[in-house]
Amino acid sequence: MDRFVFLTVDGLSHGAIFAAFALALVLIWRGTRVVNFAQGTMAVAAAYIAYSVTKATGSYWLGAVAAIVAGLVFGVVVERVVMRYVAHTAPLSAIVVALGLSLVIEAIIGIIYGVNYLPFPAPFSRTSYVVGGVPLISPYDIFVFICVIVVMVGIGLLFARTAIGLRMRAAAFAPETARLVGVNVSRVLTFGWALSSGVGALAGLLILPTSGPGLVPSAMDLVFISAFTAAVIGGLDSPPGAVVGGLGLGLVLSYTSGYIGSNVTELAVLALLAVVLLVRPGGLFASRQGRRV
Repeated sequence: MDRFVFLTVDGLSHGAIFAAFALALVLIWRGTRVVNFAQGTMAVAAAYIAYSVTKATGSYWLGAVAAIVAGLVFGVVVERVVMRYVAHTAPLSAIVVALGLSLVIEAIIGIIYGVNYLPFPAPFSRTSYVVGGVPLISPYDIFVFICVIVVMVGIGLLFARTAIGLRMRAAAFAPETARLVGVNVSRVLTFGWALSSGVGALAGLLILPTSGPGLVPSAMDLVFISAFTAAVIGGLDSPPGAVVGGLGLGLVLSYTSGYIGSNVTELAVLALLAVVLLVRPGGLFASRQGRRV
């Protein structure tokens, strides 16, 4: 029983990490109808900004603010300079360009900072509280859960309760119609890219202290795959789905690794993804829309 409790808590902790980044993917999809495959590398670039500011000032929080601001700026630059010219030309154009952009960003980071691991701090202790001899949640895990919940609620309120959220969805689904009713589609799409990149930068700050020995240009590559899987499982159009998908994926990885072996975790993830896509191709929380003609 102790082992089950430990694996459950550990899975939820890692699942919250996946959920944080999956929320950034949901945001960019809902706001622009594009999956940004450079999101992970852009988050790493923002994390390097945080590292530099924290090292210069000694303050983690100043570095975190700098990273989120850098993420917003990266989103604007990428959309204005690159993505607006390819996002709607062909279904695969945005994916190919984003993957190429990811390689370019990684190369630039490597030139500036090198490819050695750099220490990346966490704002709170990662030592878990022990209850009944079983290590459970840590202060840092609690911080991550709070951030994920705040981001999820914020994204939901943005699209459901605000005028800018409605404009973002209109510009993503029907840009020509949105222009006819006075929506500045170009500006709205830029805002969507900036916001999703800022959320991605925050997710990177949450993920990196737990993802390996430190900060490196390719630090988010495997995390992006897991987060994208979580977003697809939950539904790319659903913030709660991203959270549930991330937590569910974390539990699957934890149980599989703990009871069967870490060598079959990839197969377990693929099996989960296949089952979900067969049962609910749009994801577990995909909305069912009826249309009348």
